[in-house]
Amino acid sequence: MVPIESNGWADDRWEIAQPSRMRMPTGVSIAGFRDRRVVGHTDIPVLPRPAVTIVLGFGERDVAVHDTDGREHRGGVVGGLAPSGARIRGAGIGCVELRLSPAVARAALGVPVRELAGVSSAGDVLGPRTVDDVRERMSDARSWDERFRMALHLVARRIDQDHHRTDDEVTWVWNRISAHRGRVRIESLADEIGWSRKRLWSRFHDQIGLSPKYAARLIRFDHAAAQLITGQAPALVAAACGYSDQSHLHRDVRWFAGTTPTTLATRSDWAVDLLAHP
Repeated sequence: MVPIESNGWADDRWEIAQPSRMRMPTGVSIAGFRDRRVVGHTDIPVLPRPAVTIVLGFGERDVAVHDTDGREHRGGVVGGLAPSGARIRGAGIGCVELRLSPAVARAALGVPVRELAGVSSAGDVLGPRTVDDVRERMSDARSWDERFRMALHLVARRIDQDHHRTDDEVTWVWNRISAHRGRVRIESLADEIGWSRKRLWSRFHDQIGLSPKYAARLIRFDHAAAQLITGQAPALVAAACGYSDQSHLHRDVRWFAGTTPTTLATRSDWAVDLLAHP
């Protein structure tokens, strides 16, 4: 287990684990979480990230995710890129969380990313018997690395089969937007790959599930949220992340997280997630 801290911040409530020595597929990260509390309930709003998320619960106490339509998904969920309004609930829960770059998510899941609006049952996407088998074996596992290998097998074999490959040009554009943390002119990227703006918008949206400009906005927000969590002042974060002013940052935080920059910075449960997948 690798303890995670940032500028002196730590939360004794959560056990956080990352793989020790494990080869990860390109575009995939993984972390494990366990609520150490004996009493009390977890109730965490799901923060949108620039990745498709797979959460697989294990153990006697199940992970439950409630979506905005009032539906409850138990045991495992797949979350898309858009703000979902979903909440993770449970008591003494344990889970493994996979983050998939949208450039590999379609291959890993076998469905277009654009169809993953909000949250879906992991069994509906990956197959109920497959998910139930992995969750049962993770419950019996003796180490986090064993659990990670089981969860990774779910997606790695699909990525290797490559039946739903993302265009190289679309992957390159996504990676460039990510590398520049959303601060890049999309039109210039279209020029660099020799595509028209219309073609890039169409292929990118079809394969990534977002328009290129919305993807840039989400990635910039993600970087800003991480800076806020580490204690940076909103005004400094706005300037460092390329927002026109602090009000612009405030609007994006309100849109993606449903709260203010100040409140976002004080939510230790969101900090756990942001720091587990740097």
